[in-house]
Amino acid sequence: MISRISGRVLEKGNNFLVLDSGSLSYDVFIPACVMQRIDESIGPDNKINLITYHYHQIEPARSIPILIGFLNQVEKDFFEVFITVSGIGPRAALKALNKPISLIAKAIDEGDLSFLKGLPGIGEQRAKEIVAKLQNKVGKFGLIQDRQLQGKSMPKDISEEALEVLLQLEYKRTEALNMLKKVLEENAGVTSTEELLNLVYKQRRSR
Repeated sequence: MISRISGRVLEKGNNFLVLDSGSLSYDVFIPACVMQRIDESIGPDNKINLITYHYHQIEPARSIPILIGFLNQVEKDFFEVFITVSGIGPRAALKALNKPISLIAKAIDEGDLSFLKGLPGIGEQRAKEIVAKLQNKVGKFGLIQDRQLQGKSMPKDISEEALEVLLQLEYKRTEALNMLKKVLEENAGVTSTEELLNLVYKQRRSR
């Protein structure tokens, strides 16, 4: 079982790092709530230390080892608690945890189904199951000081590019900023101007 990994970052994707640990290179998947702070944890030598959750994804005729990385033990603890909910396995949790952990814990504790349904892959029934299973059990995670990260996973230049496009399309600046702010609060994993503008479009169409 691989519980920790250290190495030099060879590649950084939307939800993964490729780490060179010496004679071997590893793909390590990273939840979006952790990826938001990954850059500040990479050293000047481009090295990083991660705590890992190691499991095997079983597929027909093969078993694939998977590593999911965290910056500290508390993040891993929350992940392990989250996957105790029926129907939420490691891959589903990896996708769902795209908001700061403190906010997810607060939503669970308060029974905020609307917030939980906003997590990728979590529908109303699953949100109810999360609350039923975990309510009053995740209070310590609400103390994590990561609330300021909400909506900040977007590189500033991408949000600025999206704003410029909306202004060119003759939206008022205040209206454009409000649309972008709402999308960023609800979608932490946006990585491109095109994706951001598509989400703004879908938001307006659903009104």
